[in-house]
Amino acid sequence: MTGSSSSGGTRRLGVPRRVAVEADAGDGRPLVIAGDRVDAVRESWLVEDRWWTDRPLRRRYWEVVTVAGRDRVVFHDLVEGGWWLGR
Repeated sequence: MTGSSSSGGTRRLGVPRRVAVEADAGDGRPLVIAGDRVDAVRESWLVEDRWWTDRPLRRRYWEVVTVAGRDRVVFHDLVEGGWWLGR
């Protein structure tokens, strides 16, 4: 038996998807994620990678708790723009 899936291929888990975010104009922290208001910011961090290539990666991540009690991790793509939901 092989380690492949029944469809004959593999799939990536946890692929980020685009999400609508309203952010604070000053510090950029998310205020509303997909219509769900943010209650608290747990953590924020910056990831910079592949700066030596023609496709650098620069993202500001935010781990937040929403008013509905959801723990969310979103990131703002600082190179190409747009917000993404990580989990």
